[in-house]
Amino acid sequence: MILKVNEIFESLQGESSYAGLPCVFVRLTGCNLRCEWCDTKYAYSEGTYMSPAEVAERINSSKALLAEFTGGEPLLQIEALIEAVNLIDESKTILVETNGSIPIAGLPDRIINIVDIKLNGSGESGSFLEDNLKYLSKKDEIKFVLKNIIDYNEFKEYYLRFRLEERCNVLVSKVKGSEISHRDIAEMILKDGLKVRYQIQLHKSIWGDERGK
Repeated sequence: MILKVNEIFESLQGESSYAGLPCVFVRLTGCNLRCEWCDTKYAYSEGTYMSPAEVAERINSSKALLAEFTGGEPLLQIEALIEAVNLIDESKTILVETNGSIPIAGLPDRIINIVDIKLNGSGESGSFLEDNLKYLSKKDEIKFVLKNIIDYNEFKEYYLRFRLEERCNVLVSKVKGSEISHRDIAEMILKDGLKVRYQIQLHKSIWGDERGK
């Protein structure tokens, strides 16, 4: 069994409820979606092959206690990913960030799922598998990235329809160059009384668009 890996690097976790913590990232190659605002298009096809044991060793040798599998779309390589996870030290907290279009059923319980729900502005609205909601627990997170007011309204519809705050943590952010500001979104969240965590990409504030950060 083998993994196609785009890059492995250490940085600060820039998003999620773990923002600010040192983290070792494993970016896997390949994605089944083509979001209009994707900032990691280089991960669509670039990569080298590594065994799950090699990937686990890179994670285990890191001083960071947090590890994240991202992409691309990491669940396109789910079997080899699970094999790698099973070889990672129990001292490590493991995040898997997925675009929400692939089943998360069968992932090890120790994994914290960060599941995107793609909105209209991404060009991939409707790709979310609603069945994935059954496999989320309070430790997991759902993430929405907004481009405009249409996206905000679509996000709010998901939030209310599925009572997301009762299922897991809910994260909201905006894409670079969006048509609405941080202040716009913050004020709408407050006005609507939504129990969500608004986040600004910390790693972008520190390193900008530098690759591997």
